[in-house]
Amino acid sequence: MTKADIVAEIAEKTGLEKVDVQTTVEAFMDEVKSSLESGENVYLRGFGSFIIKERAEKTGRNISKNTTIIIPAHNIPSFKPAKVFMDGVKSNVSVK
Repeated sequence: MTKADIVAEIAEKTGLEKVDVQTTVEAFMDEVKSSLESGENVYLRGFGSFIIKERAEKTGRNISKNTTIIIPAHNIPSFKPAKVFMDGVKSNVSVK
């Protein structure tokens, strides 16, 4: 499902214009992004949490040059689904 599909579904279910729904969805995504960039986690009860994970410094290898490099410590965004969300997905998944 793409962002356009999500906008179309929400517009159909709520009766709002697609332009208004798209503006709202994009504003939501921008707010989540800016919160994570400023170091704040975002918690959505019953859905999940957008959190920042800290990665420690580690040693890596550049295999083409056969050298060792240091990968500095850094933060990455992550999503952790809520238990209710996980249970719903687990119970509705069909095996292909």
